[in-house]
Amino acid sequence: MKILYRYLNLELAIPIFWIMIGLIGILSFFDFIQEINDLGKGTYNLLSIFSYVVLSIPGHVYEIVPIAVLIGSMYAIGQLSENSELTVIRSSGYSIKHIAFTLSFTGLFFTLFTFAVGDLVTPLTEKKAQEIRITAKESIVTQEFRSGLWIKDSNSFINVEHVLPDTSLSNIHIYEFDNNFHLRTITNAKKGSFKESEWKLEDVDQTIFNQDKISTNSLKSANWKSLIKPEMMNVLLVSPEKMSSMGLIHFIKYLKNNRQKVTRYEIALWEKLIYPLASIAMVLFAIPFGFFQERSGGKNVKIFLGILFGIFYQIMNSGFRYIGLLNDWHPLSCAAIPTLIFFSIGVMMIYKTEHR
Repeated sequence: MKILYRYLNLELAIPIFWIMIGLIGILSFFDFIQEINDLGKGTYNLLSIFSYVVLSIPGHVYEIVPIAVLIGSMYAIGQLSENSELTVIRSSGYSIKHIAFTLSFTGLFFTLFTFAVGDLVTPLTEKKAQEIRITAKESIVTQEFRSGLWIKDSNSFINVEHVLPDTSLSNIHIYEFDNNFHLRTITNAKKGSFKESEWKLEDVDQTIFNQDKISTNSLKSANWKSLIKPEMMNVLLVSPEKMSSMGLIHFIKYLKNNRQKVTRYEIALWEKLIYPLASIAMVLFAIPFGFFQERSGGKNVKIFLGILFGIFYQIMNSGFRYIGLLNDWHPLSCAAIPTLIFFSIGVMMIYKTEHR
């Protein structure tokens, strides 16, 4: 029995790994072609491009694992069916449900693998990749407005003209209001860096508004305590979908404290928790195809179907994310529906195949 467990899971896992490697190679090649157009900008040389491409690989791994699991599972199931191994296994007393339960351990492995890569590795490598790219091209982090980045922090509104790749700030303008929204102070600083739990500002000019007079101060340096942390600037470098779960939780908490919209980041957080489960759903979805009549197509047709279904799943995932964001749907439903649909179809097909 244990030998059969190992055999089935190994037959499923090997094609998945090979397909994963193939997809990563294709995506990395496209990254290289895209970046080669910027060769020579600043100090952006071949070494920088290769570093960027290599550091982007974990992000691609996180994205393509469910697709690789689906295509690999369809191929493996097609191979087992073509060799009549599934027929022999069923003749030995194994039900389709039992086979599905056995192969779900491969799905569980890739679920844990996807979560580990997406939550522990990708946030670090993606940030480093963007830092290398931006620094080498001697550019700054993209801003949301022409005037720079605007952030609300309690009773203060902060305008940062430039956020540098190391999350240091330049040309900072802090507008502090009282509880009645009367302007109290305007603080301008040339540079800012985060050290020892607070921001160190340099070349500071401060204008203070009192009821009867206006006074100004100039300081070479000053300390600024704020809820804003360098990790929050990572959202400018790394998309919410590639941030860590803890990073998203802290950023959501910060936005809620400042009464700002958090739907996009809550969807990303739920996707972090649910998206890895797609590997189990894909395995269950693929299993019934091995019990179709052989005239409906061999393993090559099943690979083609796997590719189509994988693309469809990714389209659904992106579609529900953006439609839910536009219509303000509950973040959990936006993240869960595509995976739940594939899981439900897989379970239903296994049940029908078992009882036909």
